[in-house]
Amino acid sequence: MHKQVILVRQDLKLPKGKLAAQCSHASVDTVIKSDRKMVELWKKEGGKKVVLKVADEKELFKYMSMLENEGIKVALIRDAGHTVVEPGTVTCLGVGPDNEEKIDKITGKLKMV
Repeated sequence: MHKQVILVRQDLKLPKGKLAAQCSHASVDTVIKSDRKMVELWKKEGGKKVVLKVADEKELFKYMSMLENEGIKVALIRDAGHTVVEPGTVTCLGVGPDNEEKIDKITGKLKMV
């Protein structure tokens, strides 16, 4: 099985609409970066996505490094700063799609948003 994960910073306390938009950016960006065969498998299986909490930017970067070290595609999302946060603020990280066990090995202990 395959899935995509999106890690979201909790310290920013983003409004629901802003959070949804940032997660959408993360999902699309990682799909664009990912291997086409992996994306097709993921889509055939239902396109599973899970949104998980990280405390802050430091924790997000820690997970980003671990995921990249495993060869998992990621997309770091920085906000344009037109509404809620300052321009360039890192809001979330898109992960995969990739093998579910491979992703869970790193992000499996995080809680859902």
